[in-house]
Amino acid sequence: MMKKLFVLLLMVAAVGFVGPSHAEDKPATAVQTSAEATPTAPVASMAAPAGVVATAALAPAAAALVPNKGDTAWMIVATAFVILMSIPGLALFYGGLVRSKNMLSVLMQVFVIFALISVLWAVYGYSIAFSEGNAFFGSFDKLFLKGITPDSVAATFSKGIVIPELIYVAFQGAFAAITVALVIGSFAERIKFSAVLLFSVLWFTFSYLPMAHMVWYWAGPDGYISTEAADKLGATAGWLFQKGALDFAGGTVVHIDAAMAGIVGAFLIGKRVGYGKDSMAPHSLTMTMIGASLLWFGWFGFNAGSALEANGAAALAFVNTWLATAAATMSWMFVEWLFKGKPSMLGGASGAVAGLVAITPACGFVGVVGALIIGLLAGVICLWGVNGLKKLLGADDSLDVFGVHGVGGILGSLLTGVFAAPSLGGTGVYDYVANKVGDYDMPAQLISQLWAVGTAVVWSGVVAFICYKAVDLIIGLRVAEDEEREGLDIASHGESAYHY
Repeated sequence: MMKKLFVLLLMVAAVGFVGPSHAEDKPATAVQTSAEATPTAPVASMAAPAGVVATAALAPAAAALVPNKGDTAWMIVATAFVILMSIPGLALFYGGLVRSKNMLSVLMQVFVIFALISVLWAVYGYSIAFSEGNAFFGSFDKLFLKGITPDSVAATFSKGIVIPELIYVAFQGAFAAITVALVIGSFAERIKFSAVLLFSVLWFTFSYLPMAHMVWYWAGPDGYISTEAADKLGATAGWLFQKGALDFAGGTVVHIDAAMAGIVGAFLIGKRVGYGKDSMAPHSLTMTMIGASLLWFGWFGFNAGSALEANGAAALAFVNTWLATAAATMSWMFVEWLFKGKPSMLGGASGAVAGLVAITPACGFVGVVGALIIGLLAGVICLWGVNGLKKLLGADDSLDVFGVHGVGGILGSLLTGVFAAPSLGGTGVYDYVANKVGDYDMPAQLISQLWAVGTAVVWSGVVAFICYKAVDLIIGLRVAEDEEREGLDIASHGESAYHY
């Protein structure tokens, strides 16, 4: 069976995404390497308003653009921060929440998923997510990072400002890796390790990459020289970018996407043996607190790094991430204290992650007051998500991925449309043709946000269902009952996290 899995992994890695390539019939755009004298497409975290979404071809002078050393240094640091979020941050946060007999298995899953997705990102992931194809998928033009050199540059959100494309590749690759790792929290303690790997490859390929392309792909700001030029190349942007959806750092692409995959898996794999009867309390809240702290620390790279420059936008995202997380920690703790009689460390750590999730799509668009309100609401609503909503759904979402990342991601994505309004202290959306902040239409923006949320829910949910079914048919999803009772540390890896 392991030989079959190994062959399948090699085949997927070699072939990449099986959708059609449009490299032959697409028009020339600003999405090229520096060898072609133009920067490539960045994440659309500071998206232009609907109707002014893409860019025209860059001027020949773009050949002279040289990355600023300060911006480059910041992006290297921010990328390292995001890697820290996965290993060891997420690994320890999740590991502390499971029973001691499954601690090592969770660490192993997060660690290996990070390595696996990192490789696949370089092989085909970056090309599909961040090269021009159609509104849903990129092309195969940059397989194995073809054509990307130390001199290649990527556009930012300021005209005439670029960063090295290689660090942009690494930054986005770290995002992809932690997103896939988030999913495992929903079915922890009962899934085959081989099934985790195969599912990760399939879901990354068919869900994460298209969502990243739909929300974040555009050609950069430098070609916004006229309305006609912007309209002409607007069609080359991702589908949700064209609809004007705002997602600064991953509310839809990361959190809702992962949460839907997780909850579908929790339903299909089934509840843990003894769920509702045996004690399944976290074995080490010390580890969970350390993991949550590392997540909070690393999230500054996740959110502030998404500005792609060391500037005021990055500072705004940094401060909003700090304050929204603190507000959510306090609101979760006090509400739990009120209803349960005692405040808990688990509640404090969960509230912090809820705040981090909710502020992610909004961090570069809202003011400080908006960030505080989003954080306060996230703490309360996500507390309901892991208690009331979880009971309504009836699934064994082991580590409450949907209750925190799904509910928090939806909340933050929708409230971005509200608090991004300049009248409420937000930044609005920048009109690169007029070179100023455009008029803000809150109802229209909320509709755009709903499109993004709905697409993430449906796309990830359907793709995840198909991927789980495929994995179940090929190698099976769940370990045997006796292995589950023994614990996955010994049953799957022949090791123990602790020796007593």
